[in-house]
Amino acid sequence: MSAESKKSRKEVDAEIARTEAETRKLVAETVKTEAEARAAAAEAAQAEIDLEEAERARKRAETADDRNYLYRFSGEVSKSTVSGCMKKLTEWSRLDSKCKIEIIFSSPGGSIIDGFELFDFIQHLRNKGHHITTGTLGMAASMAGILLQAGDTRWVGHQAWVMIHRAAFGAFGKTYEVEDEVEFVKRIEERILEIFTTRSKLTKQKIKRNWDRKDWWISADEALEAHLVDEVRAMMPEAKTKTLRTSAKKRSSAKRRKKK
Repeated sequence: MSAESKKSRKEVDAEIARTEAETRKLVAETVKTEAEARAAAAEAAQAEIDLEEAERARKRAETADDRNYLYRFSGEVSKSTVSGCMKKLTEWSRLDSKCKIEIIFSSPGGSIIDGFELFDFIQHLRNKGHHITTGTLGMAASMAGILLQAGDTRWVGHQAWVMIHRAAFGAFGKTYEVEDEVEFVKRIEERILEIFTTRSKLTKQKIKRNWDRKDWWISADEALEAHLVDEVRAMMPEAKTKTLRTSAKKRSSAKRRKKK
């Protein structure tokens, strides 16, 4: 093989080697580009997941009771439960001086004095310009039934109950001490009667007749009829249909009587 042929062969080999090297480099760059693309796609997917989770968290926060100024008063009316409720209502009032507040009672009642503290505080908020809605699910008994009357708008769940009874205090000590306690209880009962007669169609005589020596349990429909509440909520659709039919029949009967 001549020197010129050897040189030509070396050049060809060198060119092949360069081509192979460039090919390997191109393959490596392609692999790198694909890897970067997959990484970018993964980051974009994760960013989308994070964005969706952040949106769900935002929606959860927006639908929370606290964000919507809704307080669920559960359990007995006591110093601690009243203090907790007043603390939260104060916070909301300071955050938004005109916000609408709703309190849902599910309570067997409890301390009259502590309950009156919350009752007066709710009136203070009403006088400041807050629209207060009070409602009950389950039951609003005893002091809770009185607190139900504290709102601008009052409602009761269709299967809930309102219970009214006479004030009860424990009287111990000397005769004059017991007599003083009895007199105080009578004055408390007058305040209770005044609240109920002011907010409903009930008279003092009817209340006294129904709560004497017993608990007076009032259904949702009875509470609405007596104007102890302004509306009944959470009614079954089937019950609504039945009520509408009954009302329609009553209106029809009334029209027929008028024609006669």
